[in-house]
Amino acid sequence: MATLLSATDLSKSYPAGPLFDGVSIHVSDRDRIGLIGPNGAGKSTLLKILAQIEEADEGEIIRRRGSKLVYVAQDDRFDEGATPMSAVATELLHDDDHRLDAQTRASIVLSRLGFIDFDQPVETLSGGWRKRLSLACALAHEPDLLMLDEPTNHLDLEGVLWLEAFVRQSPIAMIFVTHDRKFLENTADRIIELSPAYPGGTFEAKGNYSEFVRRKEAFLEAQAAAQTALAGKVRRDTAWLLQGIQGRQTRNKTQVGDAAERRAELKATKDRNAAPSKTTTIDFQATERKTKKLLALHSVSKSMGGKRLFEGINLILTPGQRIGLLGVNGAGKSTLLRLMTGELPPDTGTIKRAADLRVVTFSQHRHTLIATQTLQEALCPVGDHVEYRGSSVHVTGWAKRFLFEPVQLQNVVGNLSGGEQARLLIANLMLEPADVLLLDEPTNDLDIPSLEVLEQALMEFPGAIVLVTHDRFMLERIATEYIGLDAVAGAKSYMTYEQWCEARRKVESSAAVERIAPPSGSKRIRAKPPVRKLTYKEQREYEAMEESILNAEAEVARLEQKLTDPALSVDHVRAGEAYRAVAAAQQRVAELYERWAELEAIIG
Repeated sequence: MATLLSATDLSKSYPAGPLFDGVSIHVSDRDRIGLIGPNGAGKSTLLKILAQIEEADEGEIIRRRGSKLVYVAQDDRFDEGATPMSAVATELLHDDDHRLDAQTRASIVLSRLGFIDFDQPVETLSGGWRKRLSLACALAHEPDLLMLDEPTNHLDLEGVLWLEAFVRQSPIAMIFVTHDRKFLENTADRIIELSPAYPGGTFEAKGNYSEFVRRKEAFLEAQAAAQTALAGKVRRDTAWLLQGIQGRQTRNKTQVGDAAERRAELKATKDRNAAPSKTTTIDFQATERKTKKLLALHSVSKSMGGKRLFEGINLILTPGQRIGLLGVNGAGKSTLLRLMTGELPPDTGTIKRAADLRVVTFSQHRHTLIATQTLQEALCPVGDHVEYRGSSVHVTGWAKRFLFEPVQLQNVVGNLSGGEQARLLIANLMLEPADVLLLDEPTNDLDIPSLEVLEQALMEFPGAIVLVTHDRFMLERIATEYIGLDAVAGAKSYMTYEQWCEARRKVESSAAVERIAPPSGSKRIRAKPPVRKLTYKEQREYEAMEESILNAEAEVARLEQKLTDPALSVDHVRAGEAYRAVAAAQQRVAELYERWAELEAIIG
């Protein structure tokens, strides 16, 4: 494939310090490149340099003549009072090199992305539709290379799935900065990590995220082995430099120079090997209470703004239980968490809490942060020490656990990045002993190393967890069961994420059929099916159908009986396999009934 862009030896620094040095990247037609790296590595800056929004300090960028490169920022910002039509048309005001006018081009691209009402106020759009509108503004320029900066941030699962499908199906080359590992797994054909852990500042691997992790681990192991070998050579160099050499007044200058180079190489290798270990330290405190029933919801329902969000929710939270809450934006996930904390009362039903229950909440809106406070005041409101697990920790040391340098303590919270604010919230939550953790989108803005540490901390937390996140990788690793909220299907319990997806597909299919069905009372013209007889094979199949259905239903009953085994409640893997087997058996019964109806239609 032809090269779109080639960048070599790019370097960028700010007064606070260097971002990256000696970075090279090459992009070809139809590439799907995932750009990852720790917070502060310079991923967004690198995209802006490639898009000619910022300038590199050093290096060279060669772009294919006539190619268009478009950058889509993290935040979806539109003019006050804008509509989808005005937003896209405004984007094209200065783009006259086209045979169609701006309004026509805007209509075409909005239709392609699923917009129906072009004049709907942008402020009424959900996060997912605002992201679609940002993409529409970019696609209207008909780019050859699209650069997406954190496109999955603040999207619900439905929005992320749509974006995945868009990325896979689009013929445009793309580079996307994201920490969503499932998104990388399902869309990227090449992954580049920007990090000081590698020579040249990057590590690249062809393939999806799983392949990248495999190759990265092999590379880091080899680099660690290289450090050991180099350390041995440097020790021998040092001994040689310290000892006298008989018969010579001076040492060999070449050997001395080689020894100095090996020392410098050893230091650089040590620094690179130390880089991956510079991650935040997360360890939530538990009260270690022995109560079996922490929180119980019985027949709970709630409406907001005249809209029924959910009803009939029955749930008992026990220690070690980890529930993933699923549903589109507006389904009531955050509202259900607020009911659990007691911030909101239920419309119907009861919520019972254990005596002196300690509930710790992470809010996606981060309303507990005060923008005018300094980082030190936010971490330690009183004095200069915090109390953690019965010990007093100085605020400087506490800040370092979350990758904050001492010079940052006087920075204002409002000026912190999204990732830094997320780490600040987690630091404050860790100071509170908890029986129940209620986490509303805790993964937003966290880099992959921080996500991995957070996952491990949640796996080790002995209390109960209720988790809302669009990070499917974390959901599948953490959750022991799921509750799906749906205005049509209601609130239901699922054992796997796949079960919920399948239920959603069925609901959407039914809704689609209802939309295209003629209204009640209207005349329905039906084409007369062609008359034919069953073939010999179909006749045999029809005669055996009743027995086949009875056998299939017996298999469902047998598998459902297995679900009553108490051992499944503590074995997440076996439980998932059992529920998948039941779902497959139920699907087989449905297929047999459908086939029976087809054969009877032929006979009739």
